[in-house]
Amino acid sequence: MIKVLDGIRVLDLGSYITAPYAAMLLAEMGAGVIKVERPGAGDPFRFHTSTRNSPFFLAYNRNKRGLTLDYTQPDGVEVLRLLVQKADVLVINVRPGVENKLGIGAAQLQALNPRLIYCSITGYGADGPYAKRPAYDGVGQALSGLLSRYHQTDDPRIAGPAMADSLTGIFACLGVLGALHERSRTGKGRRVEVNMIEAAMAFLVEPLAHYLILGEDQPFYFRGAASQAYILRCRDGKRIGLHMSSPDKFWQGLAKAVGRPDLLTRYATREAKVEHYEEIGRELAAVFATKDRDHWIPLLEANDVPFAAERLLAELEADPQVRHLGTFNEVEHPVHGKVRGVNRPVRFDGDNESGFLPPPAMGEHSDEILLELGLDGQRIAELRSRKII
Repeated sequence: MIKVLDGIRVLDLGSYITAPYAAMLLAEMGAGVIKVERPGAGDPFRFHTSTRNSPFFLAYNRNKRGLTLDYTQPDGVEVLRLLVQKADVLVINVRPGVENKLGIGAAQLQALNPRLIYCSITGYGADGPYAKRPAYDGVGQALSGLLSRYHQTDDPRIAGPAMADSLTGIFACLGVLGALHERSRTGKGRRVEVNMIEAAMAFLVEPLAHYLILGEDQPFYFRGAASQAYILRCRDGKRIGLHMSSPDKFWQGLAKAVGRPDLLTRYATREAKVEHYEEIGRELAAVFATKDRDHWIPLLEANDVPFAAERLLAELEADPQVRHLGTFNEVEHPVHGKVRGVNRPVRFDGDNESGFLPPPAMGEHSDEILLELGLDGQRIAELRSRKII
């Protein structure tokens, strides 16, 4: 297994998604991550289902060791300070100011360890009119404009996954990697700040550029029309996704595959295809509805059409390409048995293996970590008796 961040030590003081996801991405590249949770409370994601380790928690906490530590108490802060002195990165997601009240703000901890990269994740930023508001994925999607690109009906329901949260975690990981690179030259840490609103807006590169340059909102289906993308239901109820893009050869291939050469003359130019996007969509939907999906797949493939069979999550492992890529991994958890996940999407010299450790039980590695810090068994037992760990 290739671990490009081997030797980098990360403290994950986060909960829910943003900080835990950023820390997990670092762990999947080989960093040693310690998940720090307060005794009893823990990461609330542990309890989002009836089982103690819910799928929500398991999803964002692979490849970490677990330590329980009440860092709201003086003795707990003392232990955290010992951890910080040996750490390279600390990741936390709390409302602005909470970390300073607890004595674990960036300035306070970097005074102990000037090499520390302190990654602070917030909902709205460090200050401003919304800074003290609670923030979760749904409000992040709404305020950033992201939700407006996917939801325009009166249906009050919002579909998953947690886009704003996940994007924030990804950008936080990128910020940490940049700061680590700089520190390799300067020896100095940084405060890395990422908020959910700007992270989600950064994802909207194309529609925001459209507005900023042309002064108008991009129409809801503009992207689909410009790229000639369709999702088409076949006779058996299964769907096929098409993305025809710009090259005319793909339309020639599609017309041949579905036996509709008239499409090439009726919509001869790219401009015509964009203008009549909805009309073409209705025509293609009627064509694909006449046969099962297995009828269309070999014809599309033989004619070099950009397509894919739509997969449900339960179908992914059986897909030949996913199986070939070796995307899934399996690790043994001492309590929960086999825990399955996906390998990192980044390969180093062809290697994508990242199933190093299962998600930790709460405090699973507490004694191991504290012994590494130099605490003896008597001191560990004392801290445990006082519910500090």
